Amino acid sequence: MKGKAMKVHLTVLLTFYGLASFAETALPFADKVLVDKSDRKMWLLQGKNRYREYDISLGDNPIGHKQQEGDEKTPEGLYKIDYRNPNSSYHLSLHITYPSAEDKARAKELGVSPGGNIFIHGLPNGMGALGFGFKKRDWTDGCIAVNNKEIEEIWSLVKNGTPIEILP
Repeated sequence: MKGKAMKVHLTVLLTFYGLASFAETALPFADKVLVDKSDRKMWLLQGKNRYREYDISLGDNPIGHKQQEGDEKTPEGLYKIDYRNPNSSYHLSLHITYPSAEDKARAKELGVSPGGNIFIHGLPNGMGALGFGFKKRDWTDGCIAVNNKEIEEIWSLVKNGTPIEILP
């Protein structure tokens, strides 16, 4: 009897500590998303702590701030994640609030459309197995792309309303 009781006690302790350990490693929701276009990096932040890092792909013409529809530039500045699209042409996508009022005014001065539909997204649907071909190259029309496993994690850690800062 003592042997069985000891095994049960040990199992309960291991389960408790296993669950406690799991709870300690659970990742928090991001307070902010930070993107550095020149380094091709994106971080999730909790306070000032960068707790997740991702290699990213940008628009085909990544240098400079997006000026108009079709320029294939990724915007720069402060925006928010305002909604998510589970039925995207890419494996999940989080919408960025580009264009801002400033972006619209600048485009109006230039006599062009500012464009829109800027997202953080995964790979094109059906291309997940070919993710290696998308790494370390800019291929989007101005969005920020990561692999499918990464967008699933980002999707779960970034709530609507989270600020995103995109640096040059």
